[in-house]
Amino acid sequence: TTVDQIILESGTSKGSFYHYFNGKDALLSSLSSLFDDKYEELMQEIDPDMNSFDKLMFLNRELFQMIEDTVSVELTSRMYATQLTTTGEKHLLDQGRTYYKLLRKISQQRGEIASTVSPAEFSRIYAMCERALIYDWCIRGGEYSLAAYSADMLPKLLNYLRIPQ
Repeated sequence: TTVDQIILESGTSKGSFYHYFNGKDALLSSLSSLFDDKYEELMQEIDPDMNSFDKLMFLNRELFQMIEDTVSVELTSRMYATQLTTTGEKHLLDQGRTYYKLLRKISQQRGEIASTVSPAEFSRIYAMCERALIYDWCIRGGEYSLAAYSADMLPKLLNYLRIPQ
């Protein structure tokens, strides 16, 4: 897709496009804002009495279902590809995003996550697991349900961080 095609489909002008975005990569990077908006919405719905792992599984399930339902696998793939090749900001790694703040907050719940793992390290590991799941879904062309596969795999991937109950 070219910028001209994006402009044509969106019904905007080239000047407006470049006022808001430096190019296609910047446009694709704005998906991270869409994801953070969803996290903000989900935080209003989450039960504060849930344990940290249940909160993480809830957030993961809801966001991955949103991605699966509203963001094409092609667009998701392209977003990840731009994060690999960009010389600008890597929005998916921005520690100031709502996503990372939320992960650090959840990981600080006492007695559920191994004390040998700092909140920063926990959020790095968790985000890496989510990116791996999305990456696999993308390279397989969305041939399976991202949300369902993650619901099965993410607890297995994170189990070593959990203090046995």
